[in-house]
Amino acid sequence: MNRSWNFKYLFLFGLILSLAGVLLAQRGPDKRLEVNGKTMESPVVQIGGRSYVDVETLAQITNGVVAVQPDRIVLTIPTAASSAAPPSTPQREGISREFAREAIGLLAEMREWRGAVGTTRAYNVQFTGTWPQDYRDRVEADLQRVALAASTPSDQDALQLLRNEFENVSSWANTVIAERQNLNATKTVDPNMTQNDQSLAKISACSNFLSSMLVSGTFADSPNCH
Repeated sequence: MNRSWNFKYLFLFGLILSLAGVLLAQRGPDKRLEVNGKTMESPVVQIGGRSYVDVETLAQITNGVVAVQPDRIVLTIPTAASSAAPPSTPQREGISREFAREAIGLLAEMREWRGAVGTTRAYNVQFTGTWPQDYRDRVEADLQRVALAASTPSDQDALQLLRNEFENVSSWANTVIAERQNLNATKTVDPNMTQNDQSLAKISACSNFLSSMLVSGTFADSPNCH
């Protein structure tokens, strides 16, 4: 029985020596690790093509903290505030959300205004009552409210384009109203008048451009809005 245990002990001891020999054969020459100009006292051990360092020493050289827990070892290395994020170049502040919301509503009012004027012209109906002026007054009041919401340089630039659009719609509407008042309501109107109206086309293009710009949040310019 003792001989059997002695044999097992010798076999286990021989296996350990064999494994140690394999590890020693795979182990390369020790090297020193340098971190941010600081050299570690403990060498870097290379075994099987991989490098191993002492966690405690690594924590010391990086001003880190090692916490040994039952199921893991946690190494916390502080990050310098300067390296937390790459330096960024100053960027222009975009269009504010409040301004964009108010401005998009204003554009909808202007589209309704020109739609009403254009429909009256298309159906060869005379302009009666004060509704054309009522539309203008309401849109102008909305424009003032949008101006109060402008809080960034981009808001101010976009506001100027909105004012240009308002003036263009107002001028176009006045022209259409004057033309219709000078005509007999029963007189035939060219059915292609709306399609050939270059001023209306420019107003529509500006409106579409402004809507896209406001949604994007980034100011841009367009010749259709001048």
